[in-house]
Amino acid sequence: MIQVHQKTRKPGRRGAVIVEFAICAPVFFLVALTMFEFSWLNVIRHTADNAAYEAARVAMVPGATAPEAIAEAQRIMAVVGARGTQVTVDPPNLGPSATQVTVTVSVPIDGNMLVTPRFTGGRQIVTSSTLRTERAETR
Repeated sequence: MIQVHQKTRKPGRRGAVIVEFAICAPVFFLVALTMFEFSWLNVIRHTADNAAYEAARVAMVPGATAPEAIAEAQRIMAVVGARGTQVTVDPPNLGPSATQVTVTVSVPIDGNMLVTPRFTGGRQIVTSSTLRTERAETR
């Protein structure tokens, strides 16, 4: 015959699990929220990099205008729901004499994070991309 031993609880361990959970849970949730925030910050940064590059590609072709490049960067940033994005194109007039174009994308961290706006103090993610234009050089 097989004997089954039942575990008996020690009287001193009652409630220990609840106390351990109460101590460990805030730390766990803080780490999880921090990972989420930094991951989202990384998504915004990489999207801003891509938006600057793609807008510069739009602006480098003959006949392109600065508003077209700005619209392309804003469109890409809207995909991830970035708020408050500022896009600048240098030179603002893309005439035949422009040999290179620089697109700069600035995204405020305050308006795009969940918890960190209290700690970022108005900081921004700023990225730019510079490409040579495909316009014929005038002599």
